[in-house]
Amino acid sequence: MGGVVLAPLKPRGRVRRMGRVNWAWVRRGLLAGGRGLAIAILGLSVNIALFTFSVVALFLWPAFPVVTRVVRARANLHRRLARDWAGVEIPSPYRSLTGGFWRRYWTLVTDPATWRDLLWLILEAPVGGVLGLVAFCFIVYGLEGALGVPVLLWALGVWFGYGMTWPIDNLYDASVVLAQGLLILLAGLALGPWLLGWHARFAASLLAPTRAAALAQRVSQLSASRTETIDTQAAELRRIERDLHDGAQARLVALSMHIGLAEELVRTDPAMAEQLLAEAREASGHALGELRDLVRGIHPPVLAERGLDGAVRALALTLPVPVEVEVELPGRLAAPVESAAYFAVAEALANMVKHSRAEHGSARLTWANGALTMVVRDDGVGGASFDGGTGLRGIQRRLAAFDGTMSVASPLGGPTVVTMELPCASSSPKTSPSSGTG
Repeated sequence: MGGVVLAPLKPRGRVRRMGRVNWAWVRRGLLAGGRGLAIAILGLSVNIALFTFSVVALFLWPAFPVVTRVVRARANLHRRLARDWAGVEIPSPYRSLTGGFWRRYWTLVTDPATWRDLLWLILEAPVGGVLGLVAFCFIVYGLEGALGVPVLLWALGVWFGYGMTWPIDNLYDASVVLAQGLLILLAGLALGPWLLGWHARFAASLLAPTRAAALAQRVSQLSASRTETIDTQAAELRRIERDLHDGAQARLVALSMHIGLAEELVRTDPAMAEQLLAEAREASGHALGELRDLVRGIHPPVLAERGLDGAVRALALTLPVPVEVEVELPGRLAAPVESAAYFAVAEALANMVKHSRAEHGSARLTWANGALTMVVRDDGVGGASFDGGTGLRGIQRRLAAFDGTMSVASPLGGPTVVTMELPCASSSPKTSPSSGTG
């Protein structure tokens, strides 16, 4: 007689997701409390000490640059904490220090960011202290009540002043303490991340560049990017000229000589003329191939015909290392952007083949929020850097011409992840994403 085995009911996906979200929320709140205490300690001790040293250094001018560097290191630490703990990016506003001692000293004195740092130091002490301690004390005080510590001490007859903070005279008061502690704990868990975010935005109002400083930095970046772009284009033109001169032009000259000799021998030595014409035909084929390679290096025909998706897939098929290609684009992008993106990915993949000793690679291209993101990854030996002679600087310069960015994560032993981003707009309606293996 057959039986029916009833499998235990599993929580639905929504219930499991709710549980994970709740635990993540608790972890974020507890972390916010601990970070709040760290902020309070830094604000109440380190910042006050640095501000005092800075005021003294104003009257001891040789010490002022040294103290200023320490203050900037403290401010940069806070910028990293604001980014890692609250997700608030605070760009660095400082002018570059060049030249001799007096020139660097004058740059420090006239840089508005120097004085804004000092203002932040003195304001951070009360603001960071209050916000940090509020986030920490709410959680600790609520956790104390929710875990029943006052009730336990009351039951044991050990009080130590709890009558002022958690008044307990009977069992009803004990149950109320537990409920109050839980509510205070929940409020602390909810307030902690919010207070950290508010504190980070307060710091950004003083530590971030002013509008004038941001504009000056932007102009400087654009000037440097323009200079690099011009140098890159000049080098590219010289390369094309050299390839034409040494390659196709030389073959065309040889082709002309062969045809000329064949004209002279066509009556006296037809067999030799025929051989020369055959060699001329072969030379013309080589010249045509070199011209095609040169044109492909300027703008690959497959890129114009099939777009960035098809061009990257075609490129992956030619590599000796298997490369998985995943492309999610809303359509065709502007031709200059497609060209820059294609050559950036091609150079990154070429570096992978030449230097990484990888057995597998991948290229993922996505478009979102007006930016094209390209991630090239491999499982090689790692160790890639901008100073390693791997061509990463060339990719960076190519992207900088379009206001793009690039980052490389390549620890020794791998993996290597090259992330490139190009701001751009889609020029055609959205198409379905595609993925596959090249």
